[in-house]
Amino acid sequence: MLDAEKARAASRLLVGHWDDGTRLDAIPLELRPLTRIDGYAIQSHVMDRSVAPLFGWKIAATSLAGQRHINVDGPMAGRLLAEKSVAVGGTVSLATSKMRVAEIEFAFRFGCQLPPCQAPYELAEVMDAVASLHPAIEIPDSRYNDFCAVGAPQLIADNACANLFVIGQATKDHWRDVNLAEHPVVGFVSGKSQHNGSGAAVLGDPRIALTWIVNELSSLGIALEPGQVVITGTCVTPISVQAGDEVIGDLGRFGRVSVRFV
Repeated sequence: MLDAEKARAASRLLVGHWDDGTRLDAIPLELRPLTRIDGYAIQSHVMDRSVAPLFGWKIAATSLAGQRHINVDGPMAGRLLAEKSVAVGGTVSLATSKMRVAEIEFAFRFGCQLPPCQAPYELAEVMDAVASLHPAIEIPDSRYNDFCAVGAPQLIADNACANLFVIGQATKDHWRDVNLAEHPVVGFVSGKSQHNGSGAAVLGDPRIALTWIVNELSSLGIALEPGQVVITGTCVTPISVQAGDEVIGDLGRFGRVSVRFV
């Protein structure tokens, strides 16, 4: 297990690459996480330089295809930083982007705290703590030259590929009794292409994904706090983007969000 100083040093290394827009092959062996717990210990220090309270959380690798693509055996949690939030209709630069993809997602904002608990939270308990549902776009990225080769501990250390994100307004529709697994989700790219999916792409149901991350964080001694937002994973195959594209995420009755790339 990494000691605290090595975890901080590994985080400083990764954050430095983010700041500089550069990448690395892997974390040096002397600082490299070998377990998911080590990865989360490194990730926790991403907040050391953040100027605002934690905005929320993301879930990476919520489909079997996504897990196989990046060679991991399950989902991963990452932190959403307030300074990485992009306004609806805002502009994002691809200048230092490695992944160059957009993902269309369900987002949930919590209305009350879910503290760490010995017993796993049930889905109903988690949903009772949710205040609102939102459409969202995530623009993930990685600081590794080959993010498919480094494994889950190093990906978790690099904040589970969390980067930029767009959160739409809370839906005014009655969503709690809707089958979100069957709900259609569409991504449009500048009138050029359409990408169809549904909530089932996200661990079978976005609510199941949300329950997963609550219990993952609980196992790490971390609470979900009121006001924090969780984006639950892409409902469509990640959409490749290039400069000049506008991506629209359409959750139908639950609203739309958009972002432009330069």
